[in-house]
Amino acid sequence: MADARLVVDYGADALGLVFYDRSPRNVSIEQAHEIVASLPAFVSSVALFVDADPKFIDNVLQHVNIDVIQFHGGESAQGCGRYGKRYIKAVSMRDDVDLMATSKQYMQASALLVDSYRPGIPGGTGEVFDWERIPPNLDKPVILAGGLDTDNIQRAIRTVQPYAVDVSSGVERDKGIKDEGKIESFMQGVYSVKSK
Repeated sequence: MADARLVVDYGADALGLVFYDRSPRNVSIEQAHEIVASLPAFVSSVALFVDADPKFIDNVLQHVNIDVIQFHGGESAQGCGRYGKRYIKAVSMRDDVDLMATSKQYMQASALLVDSYRPGIPGGTGEVFDWERIPPNLDKPVILAGGLDTDNIQRAIRTVQPYAVDVSSGVERDKGIKDEGKIESFMQGVYSVKSK
């Protein structure tokens, strides 16, 4: 709850809620309900799932006021679209990834979130990938993730010019525990580039 208030106070437009029990950032439905109820107007709630059982997703959506779903596993386009919510499809940047083809495959996605790839880990690795691999003419908004932190956020935004950025481990003092100083520095980096 305190972490949610911190990131919102420093200007985050969206707050991610991780519903993946192998993640140190995992939240319960009860915790998520409290967090979302505390969000001010115009801050979006994003529920992150990794190959979750559709019944579990339905249960989350029934009890938590979620604005957008972020799918971080191998979910099909049909599976992502079955909930009647806007969704983001996360793409791990394996060597053979074709973002243009992925964009066509997930035509209904509101955005593609591009993240680093490490076998067996669906995100949150803290590792950076080669940003030049993102085609500039992609027909979907790009949310850049993967190893973003206070040291590289300005360069990342200038290089990729993404619609949005997604950060987690880059603003933590320990796994799952946010660091106020890092959040402040990160957001200053974001807004210093956006204002130019």
